[in-house]
Amino acid sequence: MTTYLSPPEDVAQAYGELRRRTIDILRHIPADIAEKTVPHCPSWTVRETVCHLVGVPEDVLAGNMEGVTTETWTQAQVDRHSGDSLETLLNIWESIGDTIDSLIPMFPEPINSQFVFDANSHEQDIRYAIGAPGARDALSITVSANWIRNFLSKHSHPQASEILTANVSDFDLFRSIGGRRSLAQVRACGLNDVVVNDIVAGMPVSIPAQEISE
Repeated sequence: MTTYLSPPEDVAQAYGELRRRTIDILRHIPADIAEKTVPHCPSWTVRETVCHLVGVPEDVLAGNMEGVTTETWTQAQVDRHSGDSLETLLNIWESIGDTIDSLIPMFPEPINSQFVFDANSHEQDIRYAIGAPGARDALSITVSANWIRNFLSKHSHPQASEILTANVSDFDLFRSIGGRRSLAQVRACGLNDVVVNDIVAGMPVSIPAQEISE
């Protein structure tokens, strides 16, 4: 059976690199920036988005997977760390890094790649919020885009293959199907916005009503 997924070793490497570079960036931002709203996650600040990035591997390690990917599950992570400073959160994420990295190669496919896709989405969300664009050619972008391609290859939408084979960059595919692009932005990068809208409607993300520049 054809798969578009990245090899497990690439998935594990991508997450480790993502975690380390995100921690490094956030250790150098002013304290007030941590409370800025993240435009791609309008109900969360930068610090609250990090609560989620820390909370996911925490829940994986604790076996707390009931309601995984739901709003209730993710909000519980934010609530759990509501009193923690950004520095505390980064220290926690760093402290569990080696443990979660050692387990990722054992995650079943495609869950391992989806794990990276979610974290990568929020890395880029945070980068936009704090004005630090970058890592658009990182291994995590490749892993995320390949997870999307694998998802599209199995999708029931009659035009999913059109998105799968579209001549767009991994970053554009990742941000468009990840619900981070308005329909106008989706069209501008060369994807069929009607099909993308239909596909994203069945995912736990949503198309922003207004353009958010990246």
